[in-house]
Amino acid sequence: MTGDELRRKFLAYFENKGHTIVKSSSLVPSDDPTLLFTNAGMVQFKRTFLSKEKRPYVRATSCQKCVRAGGKHNDLENVGRTGRHHTFFEMLGNFSFGDYFKESAIELAWDLMVKVFRVPVEKLWVSVYEKDDEAYKLWSTLTGIPEDRIVRLGDKDNFWSMGNTGPCGPCSEILIDQGEGVGCGRPECRVGCDCDRYLELWNLVFMEFNRDESGKL
Repeated sequence: MTGDELRRKFLAYFENKGHTIVKSSSLVPSDDPTLLFTNAGMVQFKRTFLSKEKRPYVRATSCQKCVRAGGKHNDLENVGRTGRHHTFFEMLGNFSFGDYFKESAIELAWDLMVKVFRVPVEKLWVSVYEKDDEAYKLWSTLTGIPEDRIVRLGDKDNFWSMGNTGPCGPCSEILIDQGEGVGCGRPECRVGCDCDRYLELWNLVFMEFNRDESGKL
C-alpha cells in the first residue's frame, strides 16, 4: 500500500462514518500565538475544543501537514537517530466535538487498523495512561486484545498536551511490534522503550481538560 492509498482509505473510512473531510490548515497557524508551526492535527480545531468556535459538523477527519522543529513537540534532534522521526510529516486524524468519546474512538481505530488495513492483531500492543482505568477496560472488552498487551504508562508517554497551556488529556496508543531485530536488544525492552521495536501507529487523545497558566486542569 502506498502513502497515497493509505491517506485515501483513512479519509474515506471516516467520511463513511459521518465525518467531514477538512483540508489541512497552513503550516504557520494564523490565530495561535503559542505556536510557530502547526505541530498536530488538532491545532486548527483548538478553538472548537475550547468551545470558542462552533463548526457546522461534530465529526471531522483530516490529513494535516505538520512541522516539529521546536517547542514541546520538537523532533528535530531525533531526526536521523531513529527510524521514526521527521521534521515534516502528514498527520491523519479523526475528531469528535462533543459527539463520541473513548468507546467509539477505540472501536473506530481498531476496526480501521485490523479490518481495513489488515494489520496482524498478534503484532499489536496498546498503551494507556496509568490512571485511565476506563480506557484500559474498553480496550480489553471491545477489541479482545490480551490484557498482557495493554500497558499502563505515565505522563511522559500517555498524557497529551499541545503545549504548556491549552487542551490536554490522557491518550492511548496503538503500537506494532516490529520484532527483536529492530529493537535495542536489551532484555528489559518493552512498550515505552526509546528504540524502534514498538512503533506507534495511532495516538487516540481524549481531550478532557484545559490547562491554564498556573498548571491547573
